[in-house]
Amino acid sequence: MNQTNPIILVLYYSRHGATRKLAELIAQGIESVPGVDARLRTVPAVSTVAEATEPAIPAAGAPYVEAQDLAECAGLALGSPTRFGNMASSLKYFLDGTAAEWLAGTLSGKPAVVFTSTGSLHGGQESTLLSMMIPLLHHGMMIMGLPYSNPELMTTTSGGTPYGPTHWAGVDGNKPVSDDEKRLAIAMGRRLAETAARLQGAM
Repeated sequence: MNQTNPIILVLYYSRHGATRKLAELIAQGIESVPGVDARLRTVPAVSTVAEATEPAIPAAGAPYVEAQDLAECAGLALGSPTRFGNMASSLKYFLDGTAAEWLAGTLSGKPAVVFTSTGSLHGGQESTLLSMMIPLLHHGMMIMGLPYSNPELMTTTSGGTPYGPTHWAGVDGNKPVSDDEKRLAIAMGRRLAETAARLQGAM
């Protein structure tokens, strides 16, 4: 990673790995743009048990996000599995703790995209994406979606929405990412990276 390159933060929560797969594909799309780097980060799980704690370093996947990641990013891709048509509580808990960044305008003016996965085909994908947009709008971010110039939006029989990439993971979470879902996730990452690079004057 070249520290002079714009960094796109791909921040996600994934319980069983489906949302993580989308995050990795979006990161692939980001890094297909010359001179732009992807930074994968996650958030700890939250628990109703007051004494429960997560390890300082996740057992698998990306490191936990830090305030510095938000400050250093030129753009953000935010992902969560669907929980009753809304983002997961772990991601919401993290976002609720970003008041200092909101006051400082840390994310203001930066482009952002959202992505999700669901167990059922009509399991609230679009409402989850919309729920994730709301705090980003409060942060002053510029929300981007997927345009219908991506033909997969018209042909997909799995995930994929104009609001952002999605994945139909199945009830057990074991459905592979479809070709359409994969192409849309990569295209979203590329579009985000190109936009962030233009805003930074790197293209």
